Amino acid sequence: MDKSTRPEAVSSVLKVFSILQALAEQKDISVSELSQRLMMSKATTYRFLQTMKTLGFVSQEDETEKYALTLKLFELGAKALEYVDLIDIADKEMHEISQQTNETVHLGALDEGAIIYLHKIDSSYNLRMHSRVGRRNPLYSTAIGKVLLAGKSNQDAIALLKTVEFVQHTEKTHQNIQQLMDEVEVVKTQHFGEDNEEQEPGLRCIAAPIYDRFGNTIASVSVSFPTVRFDIERKPQYVAMLQAAGKRISEQLGYHDYPSIEAN
Repeated sequence: MDKSTRPEAVSSVLKVFSILQALAEQKDISVSELSQRLMMSKATTYRFLQTMKTLGFVSQEDETEKYALTLKLFELGAKALEYVDLIDIADKEMHEISQQTNETVHLGALDEGAIIYLHKIDSSYNLRMHSRVGRRNPLYSTAIGKVLLAGKSNQDAIALLKTVEFVQHTEKTHQNIQQLMDEVEVVKTQHFGEDNEEQEPGLRCIAAPIYDRFGNTIASVSVSFPTVRFDIERKPQYVAMLQAAGKRISEQLGYHDYPSIEAN
């Protein structure tokens, strides 16, 4: 796509990244220097810089009025790297669970009022949960979602859920915040979450938390079963398996106080 046909939004994004790249290559630079280097008008360059300054990605020195990058991009990069490390660490544990159960195993994290799947090991059966990495699912009807909510204070969890629409996926789906929070309290005590045909009819799921080095719940590992293959008598074994995996992943992330609670 050439410049004559490129949508304005795409053109603006390219300008932003051109500015970021130039600022990364030179510690500080004036509007005039930057506009000349990027072959953009001074007015346009100034407008973009001021917006980026407002967002916290760029700082401006009072005396020279030169611009420089802040550490906000570094913070974003560090968060992305944390997930890369998490996926790499979790992969081995997830394959172990997959080998023991032959079922679908997911790694999920919180993403703006929903869960997002970061990694997945498929079931060896033809009848399996249909999902993909990058897909989002609700907090209120998933085992992973309940675990992530349990890692927050009640106040923060309720604030997060206030913008969420409770869609009745099945007859078992929670209908409101209070119903969900009653179960989240149980999840906090037992240190695992369940989805009992709340997201899809005929599908059950169990999930355990993963903690970062500060003890924050940053993700959850889960295993999903069609109800026809879910053995209720083996539920304590499934929970123990997930918690053991969560513990080992958390330890590699620097957390060594993982709770050891067996399922009832």
